[in-house]
Amino acid sequence: RIGLQLRATLENITRLRAEGEDFRWYLKLKCGNCGEVSEKWQYLRLMDSAPLKGGRGSATMVQKCKLCSRENSIDILRQTIKPYNAEDSEKFKTIVEFECRGLEPVDFQPQAGFAAEGAESGTPFNDINLLEKDWNDYDEKTKESVGIYEVTHKFVKC
Repeated sequence: RIGLQLRATLENITRLRAEGEDFRWYLKLKCGNCGEVSEKWQYLRLMDSAPLKGGRGSATMVQKCKLCSRENSIDILRQTIKPYNAEDSEKFKTIVEFECRGLEPVDFQPQAGFAAEGAESGTPFNDINLLEKDWNDYDEKTKESVGIYEVTHKFVKC
């Protein structure tokens, strides 16, 4: 199991989270057998499921390595998806875990589909795009700017 940890500076905002079954976790994946790393960003979604060979259930993504032809899989562990809150600001926190069988995430690219809310007001902010690693808006209720800055990540073994 590999956890994705996020760190960001939150300004007047809390409950930053991956929103919905169709949220796309953009990853670069490495084959655990031969070490080949995908050139393109690949995404995983909770709503996706592919059968495993030999009827051993299913996984979020099943893929054959281009180099060594080994079948590998990776699963998003739904119950591990957690929001990044105001009190987590500037600290690493695990926001999701992946069950990895032969595939290992080596890079993460936050894109669109995040949601959050105003720390004081509860104002919802939807479809936040973190591709630029910074995002800001204005909370009409509190007349304050809100923002998410210096987004970074790391992977940890769980």
